This record gives sequence, structure tokens and C-alpha cells, in this order.
Amino acid sequence: MRGGAAAVRWDAMEYDEKLARFRQAHLNPFNKQSGPRQHEQGPGEEAPDITPEEALPELPPGEPEFRCPERVMDLGLSEDHFSRPVGLFLASDVQQLRQAIEECKQVILELPEQSEKQKDAVVRLIHLRLKLQELKVGVGPPHPQLTCDPSLTHPLQDPNEDEPNIRVLLEHRFYKEKSKSVKQTCDKCNTIIWGLIQTWYTCTGCYYRCHSKCLNLISKPCVSSKVSHQAEYELNICPETGLDSQDYRCAECRAPISLRGVPSEARQCDYTGQYYCSHCHWNDLAVIPARVVHNWDFEPRKVSRCSMRYLALMVSRPVLRLREINPLLFNYVEELVEIRKLRQDILLMKPYFITCREAMEARLLLQLQDRQHFVENDEMYSVQDLLDVHAGRLGCSLTEIHTLFAKHIKLDCERCQAKGFVCELCREGDVLFPFDSHTSVCTDCSAVFHRDCYYDNSTTCPKCARLSLRKQSLFQEPGPDVEA
Repeated sequence: MRGGAAAVRWDAMEYDEKLARFRQAHLNPFNKQSGPRQHEQGPGEEAPDITPEEALPELPPGEPEFRCPERVMDLGLSEDHFSRPVGLFLASDVQQLRQAIEECKQVILELPEQSEKQKDAVVRLIHLRLKLQELKVGVGPPHPQLTCDPSLTHPLQDPNEDEPNIRVLLEHRFYKEKSKSVKQTCDKCNTIIWGLIQTWYTCTGCYYRCHSKCLNLISKPCVSSKVSHQAEYELNICPETGLDSQDYRCAECRAPISLRGVPSEARQCDYTGQYYCSHCHWNDLAVIPARVVHNWDFEPRKVSRCSMRYLALMVSRPVLRLREINPLLFNYVEELVEIRKLRQDILLMKPYFITCREAMEARLLLQLQDRQHFVENDEMYSVQDLLDVHAGRLGCSLTEIHTLFAKHIKLDCERCQAKGFVCELCREGDVLFPFDSHTSVCTDCSAVFHRDCYYDNSTTCPKCARLSLRKQSLFQEPGPDVEA
């Protein structure tokens, strides 16, 4: 019996020595201490008692005192949670870690934003979750209590993880975000979204972001539905009607506002002309379409959040018919005249491509897939088109595409070359194409002539004359022999 007891004591001493070495190698780096460093602890020495007040770091000068030793220090970071041998983890360890994680979350929300204490608490939370994951995954076979308890199947799952991945509200289609590290701002409450400890959603239509708790407080429908059903701009420059027409309330959330800032500051949206509160108007800057088409003014101005999302969704939609809105703009902006000529030439090239097998296989028309309206008409423009014209990008890109298309028709493809025209007025010169700069096209029969020849003989078109004679011969009255 004595030998057995001695063996047990020897095993216990060996276990204590291994445990001490394990603790020394896995000291928690987040339990900082003020004052001199502790002396190295030997296998048989007892660790000195340290009060929570001694373990807390000293506050930097000027930072408000926020001491909660019971909550901050007891976050499940004690070494007893992580020093048990593999295979001896119990369900109580998981519960304690979960409780510590919840307390750490609460501490993060209570601490001042952007403070050093809050950053340290976030690091503690990450450390706790990593330990919880290690506890769940483990090394070797899992403990029976962990596998049988259904509540422990997802130890990393947040309390809000059971919320649905898709939420449909006021035509918004919200998807639950998986990212934990991206820092965003809630569009509803105008506060930071802590993805590590809070559940948040993003609308796939208008990219509206908000906390899970703010979803039921949303009162504005998704602007993507307005873009789908009524895609048009407000073309009056800042159509202000006054605060009295809004009953001195925000145009979106109906909160009381005034120009004096009591109870809330009134901010005007340069696109709608209406006034909004600071929660619905964040002084975002955007180019106003009405100022572009009337004044060729591209200076960004302050707009509300709703207007900013609407303008962002509408920026590539071709809904501006410049010839009707402001025909004098083409006399003022020379670049627009060049763009209009290039677009007209591309429309004349389109029939060659849709009847050419090589062009269809090469998918030449996909060069304009980002501006599909350029191969449909030459009148409609989007705000993005006008922005690119103002920056000088659209003219360069269209010129390159025009050159590529003309090279295929006139040089590379024999079938397209065979569809050229010969000037019937002079019957001289090279093969003509309707998009050549020195040609003119008959508006009635689409025949192509030299420009000088066409203007000199503008009263007669040989092809139109032939077609007219052919129609007369077909519809002539039959003679008596034919009738008999």
C-alpha cells in the first residue's frame, strides 16, 4: 500500500510540474500587470496572490476612470480553463467561456468608442472565441458530454446567429452579412456596426446597411424599386419648397427639424430640395443631373442618404434625352458633337456585324457591352456617359472602338467589303461605306454617294429613280389583250 501511495504522490508531483510548465508556456498575454514583472515560479513554489486592483493596468492621464474588475478581469481568461489535459474538457468549460464572451461584449459596448480599453477588450473577445473554438475542436476524440448536448454543437455561434439569412422589409431584400472585421456604419441609427459582436444586414438592391435591431425601425422603402418602376431624374435645379411645406419635419423620418438646430439641424438635399435631419442626411457629395444637363456643372453637392443611393443606382441608366432637354448643349460642348457623330457611325456599322458570321463569332459588338444603348440609338445618355465626356475618357474609348469596327469592315472581312457602294453619280473612286467621313447617304433609299457629288445633284438620286420606275411598271393597268 505504501508503494502504491508513493507512486500516486509521485504521479501527482509529476503532473503538477507539467501543469506549471504548461501554464508558464501559455501565459495569457492580455492579463497585463502594472509594476515589476513577477518572478519565475518553480515547480514547488506557490504563486503570490494578486488582487484584481493590482492586476488592472493604470489608467493613462486624461482617460475617464472605468473600473469593473469583476467583469473585465473575470472574462474566462484564467489559466484553469485551458490547462486541463486533452480529453478532460467538461460542458462547464464551454458555459463559462460563453458567459465570459457575453460579459466581454457588454464591456465593449459600455466603454468609450475608439479608446484603448475598448480595443483591448476587443482583443480579449477574439482570444476568448479562439479558445472556445479550440475547446470545441480539440485534439483527439471529443468528450461524450460535448457531443450529446445539442446546445453545444455550435460553440462559436452568437446568440443572434439563429436569425434568418434573408429578411424582406419595405421592398428591401436584406442579407445577413458574414464579415466580422469590416467596419461599417448603420444607416438607421448612424452608429458603428461592430461586426464581431453584432448581427447586421445589407440590402442587395440599394446597399442599405443596418443593425439587426434596427430593421423594424426602417420607414423608407428600397430605392431600387423606384429605379425599376420609375427611372427618371428630377431635372429642376434644387426645387426647394420650404420647411413649412414639410411641417418643419424631416422629409424621410419625420423628426422635428429647424434651421436654428433646435431640436435638430435641418440639412438641405441639393437634388430634391427637401430638408432632412442629421440621421438621414450625412452631407454626402454627389453630382446633380439637373445641374449637368442645364449648366454643364459637375461640382458635387450635398445630398441626403436616400438621394445618394438613388443617384448611385441611376448613374449608368440611359434616361437623358439631351436633344429634348437642352438642345443648345451641343453648341456649347464640342465633345458632345464628336460623340454623337461616333455613335451615328456605330449604328451604321451595326447592320454589317449582325449579318457577318466572322463578326458574330468575334463578338465585336460586345466591345460596347457596358454601354448597350450606344448600339440601339444615338439620343439617350446616362450621367456616367456625361461624366466620361467631361473627363475626356468617352471620346478616346469610342474612337478606338470605331477604328476597330471600320478595320473589320473595310480591310479584314471580304463579305463586309462586298457590301460597299459605288457612287452612281460619278462612278469613280473607291468603294464607299455609309460611315465614311466624305460620303453622304440618301435619306430615302440609303444609297451612298460622294458628298460633293450628292450636293451637286441633290435633286436626283439614281437609285430612287430606278425604284420609282420599277413600281410604276408593276402597278401599270393591264391592256385589253391581257384582260381577255
